[in-house]
Amino acid sequence: MNQVLDNLKAAAPWLDGKALQAIAINPIIIEAGALRHVAPYLQDRGIQRVLIAADANTHAAAGTMLWPRIADAGISVQTALIKPDAQGDVIADESSLVQLLMDIRQTNAELVIAVGSGTIHDIVRYSAYTLGIPFVSVPTAPSVDGFNSKGAPLIIRGEKRTFAATAPDAIFADLDVLCAAPSAMVAAGFGDMLGKYTSLFDWTYGAAAGNEPHDNAAAAITAYALDKCVKHAESIGRREQEGIRVLMEALIESGLAMLLFGQSHPASGAEHHLSHYWEMEYLRLGRPALLHGAKVGVASAAIAGVYRRIAEEQGETLFAADRERLEQALATVPSTAELQQLLRVVGGPATAQELGVDDELLTRSLREAHRVRANRHTLLKAYNELPVTAV
Repeated sequence: MNQVLDNLKAAAPWLDGKALQAIAINPIIIEAGALRHVAPYLQDRGIQRVLIAADANTHAAAGTMLWPRIADAGISVQTALIKPDAQGDVIADESSLVQLLMDIRQTNAELVIAVGSGTIHDIVRYSAYTLGIPFVSVPTAPSVDGFNSKGAPLIIRGEKRTFAATAPDAIFADLDVLCAAPSAMVAAGFGDMLGKYTSLFDWTYGAAAGNEPHDNAAAAITAYALDKCVKHAESIGRREQEGIRVLMEALIESGLAMLLFGQSHPASGAEHHLSHYWEMEYLRLGRPALLHGAKVGVASAAIAGVYRRIAEEQGETLFAADRERLEQALATVPSTAELQQLLRVVGGPATAQELGVDDELLTRSLREAHRVRANRHTLLKAYNELPVTAV
């Protein structure tokens, strides 16, 4: 964890040791060949029975390499392959949760290893939390910032809801595996980070206009992680090892900022509400799922433009709580065109049309998506709840 810890100290040097200890995940290993550290870690903890949770793709990417290493260490290891839905997508819903919970019970596993990206981690973190056992993270793509989250976004009866869960005890991010991840998933991870521009603004807005709690350290860590991602955009787009390392570090650091604050405000604003709204609509229509980070990146670019228009039309009213501060915060958000260009540099979709979201859904989501997290005081929510308004 040394490099990640050093990064947190650089981003928020006033953080004391107690605060850092409260969010410590040990170890966090981001290097080529990181999989070799998993079996010794399990031995050191005295773990005797392990369940690897993966899907068919992530099992092929890392599970097949990890399994024999654990078995050769004399540890009983079995694999649970989470089944896809009718559209061929693995989703964090009731069926996936029941499958994994039953597999953990049947194998009497003492620890679960999440081998995959965001969805697998959400299924594992909630299942492990429910059964009171630890889990370890083995990311197979730098695609989301939720690897070390304590919240599990789940689809329950078609509705996206976030539930309390548990963070991993350790993270082993193998750069050999991550650099081989599909380009679309790398671009999605960058898109998830790019969404911090609008989430950080919404957090500032919520604190000023909605009296929401705010934490300068968590905000500084998130901004630090975002900045280094943007500076390495071309390297990330070329899937160079240094670019992938920076992206993976940033995603984990964003997750640690959420752990520090205790909620997702640093990394989730209106752009995530649009993403969740689109996800639920696609599920309702039985359409194949879109990558979370790809949705977030496109939504952030759209929100950036909408927020500038809102500031011009209703700034006197909606920024009344602290106009100078809020205008300065909005000025730090790049324009729609700038964000779209960054998304194209890494090879991801830049517009709703490129993503596959039609104009009607985009327009409707801009009117209604704030209801996904009705307790969050975003600028989009404030605008949509004015007496007469339309985005």
